[in-house]
Amino acid sequence: MTTAPPDWLPPSASSPLDDKLGITIVDYDPARMVATMPVEGNQQPFGLLHGGATCSLVETIGSWAAMLNAGPGRKAVGVELNASYLRAATKGTVTAVCTPARTGRTLSTFLIEVTDDRGRTTATARLTCAILPA
Repeated sequence: MTTAPPDWLPPSASSPLDDKLGITIVDYDPARMVATMPVEGNQQPFGLLHGGATCSLVETIGSWAAMLNAGPGRKAVGVELNASYLRAATKGTVTAVCTPARTGRTLSTFLIEVTDDRGRTTATARLTCAILPA
């Protein structure tokens, strides 16, 4: 982990869905957050990474990026998610890299690129979050 989570982050920050999908945040840099998720256990019936699992990974990393950028005493909720699937992942781990497109007081938008173990882009996404009092 390059950047550790901030001290104000609650210790039980992982959600039950993140735990089920195996999503792990590996870098808490608000300018470039990174998370991983295994393909195994998250496939659709044809052995490909499920699009819903990819969207969950994207929503997780984007929402955390919004909260980190908003700071303590604030929370983020997704209001729009747009995802494009570009290549199938069938094994290994996918990595999501999230960078801010715009961070504001009430809305923040993030761009997320998901890649496979070979560095090939499997999906791109844009997530917009509303920033609310915690």
